[in-house]
Amino acid sequence: SRVSVIVPIYNVERFLSQCLSSIANQTYKNLEIICINDGSTDRSLEIVDEFAAKDSRFVVIDKQNEGYGAGCNQGIDAASGEWISIVEPDDWIEPTMYEDMLAFAGNFAEVDIVKTPWTDITDWDAPAYQGIRRCPFKGKIHTSKKAFKIGENTVLLKHHPSIWSAIYRKEFLLDKKIRFMEIPGAGWADNPFLIETLCQAENIVYLDREYYNYRCDLPGSTLNHVSEAAISRPFDRWDDMLSILNRLHVTDTRILAAHYVRGFNYAYGAMADDGWDNVIVKRRTKLMFQAMDPDIVSHIPEISPNRKELFFS
Repeated sequence: SRVSVIVPIYNVERFLSQCLSSIANQTYKNLEIICINDGSTDRSLEIVDEFAAKDSRFVVIDKQNEGYGAGCNQGIDAASGEWISIVEPDDWIEPTMYEDMLAFAGNFAEVDIVKTPWTDITDWDAPAYQGIRRCPFKGKIHTSKKAFKIGENTVLLKHHPSIWSAIYRKEFLLDKKIRFMEIPGAGWADNPFLIETLCQAENIVYLDREYYNYRCDLPGSTLNHVSEAAISRPFDRWDDMLSILNRLHVTDTRILAAHYVRGFNYAYGAMADDGWDNVIVKRRTKLMFQAMDPDIVSHIPEISPNRKELFFS
């Protein structure tokens, strides 16, 4: 069964060779590596072309800049594999990722998504300080003995969307008509995709081993956003995710609670970045809180008493 690996690329010349090499050097060889160059203005396209010249598994799609979501959608359209994987161009993967995921999927009758934890790479701009941080659900979910639906393991909905530490059965994406939202720039398009995939999958399996190395935000890099759009983005995506939950008629309070936890984290992240006295932060937090069921909020153990106090005030 072939894996179609989608790499959405925009101005990442510094890390791209490491990323593409880590895919090319997988122990599982039956790959199609779809590189979507989203109008890069640096050497990214040249680097991709060099890989494609040496390895026929690379497919290069060169397009004008439309953002991460549009690029991933083009990749899904172009994919001929049975499985879809998304690898971001400034990250890299461990050599046995696809071999292990596919072997694991083979233990089950039907699988829509194989999900794994990942490793956060911190302070990556300063090699002397670069470190690793463990995935928040590593060890919290056991490697699956049977497939599950998301309500049984909602921890997967509370943390980074991490849509790249997984593979998706292409037929599942097509059957459910799952696409990325086409938002300009990176735009947090992974948020809605997380809900679309995990909340519609009948059969999710989880392998508690890390293969994906994710370069996370640098400290201070998100402080003091200059535009209203940037300040609003977490709230916009949270609203999009809630709309999807409503469209899918999700009433499972475990799933709603997990989405509320994300909302609180986004609100407090916005307060840390842009200040509670920022009018946009205050207005959007209030609107988000109004969209939550107070009864569910009051019963969520992860939300601290002082956060609940703010919510009810």
